[in-house]
Amino acid sequence: MPSRPLLPAIAAIAGLIVAADAVTGSTRSFATEQQSDIPAWLQAHVGDGEGQISQVVLQRARALYLQKVSEGAVRNVCYLAMDATRPAGLGKRFYVICEIDQTFRAVSSGHGNGRNLRGIANFSNGIRCAKNFSNAQDSKLTTGGSYVTAEIRTSFKGYYRASGNTAPLVRSFVQFEGWGDTANARPRAIGGHPAVLLRGVCLRKNPDSPYADDKGYVPFGNLVNYSAGRSNGCTSWTPSDSEEIVGLVQGVPTTLYIYPESADIDAVAQAVKAGKSPAGVGLYWNASCLREIRSPKFWPREELEPLLMKYKQDHPAPPPQPPPICKGQ
Repeated sequence: MPSRPLLPAIAAIAGLIVAADAVTGSTRSFATEQQSDIPAWLQAHVGDGEGQISQVVLQRARALYLQKVSEGAVRNVCYLAMDATRPAGLGKRFYVICEIDQTFRAVSSGHGNGRNLRGIANFSNGIRCAKNFSNAQDSKLTTGGSYVTAEIRTSFKGYYRASGNTAPLVRSFVQFEGWGDTANARPRAIGGHPAVLLRGVCLRKNPDSPYADDKGYVPFGNLVNYSAGRSNGCTSWTPSDSEEIVGLVQGVPTTLYIYPESADIDAVAQAVKAGKSPAGVGLYWNASCLREIRSPKFWPREELEPLLMKYKQDHPAPPPQPPPICKGQ
């Protein structure tokens, strides 16, 4: 998926802008979302099965993209979407849609793992399905809504052992910009990146490394791939998928729509509380995950951040310590 400039044909797509309320975040029935303007090749990928995109997710993602194209805010020929109500892990719930090329790809992605503030509040999520969502700082939760990709920051994380040799872990991070519930994406450092990190990090002497510190040391650890797990609120992809997605948006911003928004979560929770089937009243949630979580919950930052602040005051973090020197150094 190489980065490509805007093609003249995008003007024809931009002319298909749908009703403005399709991206306002207001509660509405997904059954009534307009479908007539979705081309037949793309409509063939719509559904609730594996590798498909649910109707409401596509409709809102497409409306957001066309709106931002018409405003001149994005010029990428592809747009992105994610359905955070579907199972995580290796389930395909992140979408790359390129209407000019008539290509549709579904890949896996992680979700925010949340936290358990013992004695105060438990808003942690299981590995497979997300129950809790929030835009609160330090909540480690995902927030649904509208985003635009911004700058990409690439940083060295350390060395790890690979096939008997050592290799550097250099990880790219795509910053997201949002508005409404997602407006604090930048201060929360919400974006997309490969689901890899180093654990058990120590400092190893390697003065010839371009990444060595002023004393000639570099971090060294064990590579952990958590593509089948959760993130700290960001969107995470497998390393191979991440490489393609980062290449797609490098220097050419595009839109990302993540379902569900806070209004969707509240509406589904109210339907469940009333003993009604969400689908029966025109609401969408992945059926398998809804059976597992029973009912979702959105934690507004105004409600959750004071709890997080209290927990932080009651449980102050120890002062940061540098990694130890690797044994044998």
